[in-house]
Amino acid sequence: MPKHVLIVDDSKTVRNLVAFIMKKEGFKVTTAEDGLDGLEKLYGAGEVDLIVSDINMPRMDGLTFIKTLREQETYRDIPIVVLSTEGQDRDIQTGLTVGANLYMVKPAQPEKLVRNVKMLLG
Repeated sequence: MPKHVLIVDDSKTVRNLVAFIMKKEGFKVTTAEDGLDGLEKLYGAGEVDLIVSDINMPRMDGLTFIKTLREQETYRDIPIVVLSTEGQDRDIQTGLTVGANLYMVKPAQPEKLVRNVKMLLG
């Protein structure tokens, strides 16, 4: 059974690129365009093994999305990778504080993203 990755990003280009990279590695992929869409997809997708999320998105940003997940027993331990253009120390610290397992700054090298995802999936 392939691992299932949810990609949440308001940029269609980024969603498609990350989805392409993950699919090439054999992952099952679901995409969402913001935090609210991400929650809907997550609740409807069944088992999701890992989430890759942007921070700056309309309707519900990535930080709120991650906080919302971490407050729910079911999603408390799901690995979350933040993939954002915000790369300052305080941004990274905030992302990790609200519950991200890893914070990567765009553009992330595909090899590094895949390596980190595989590491988090153990």
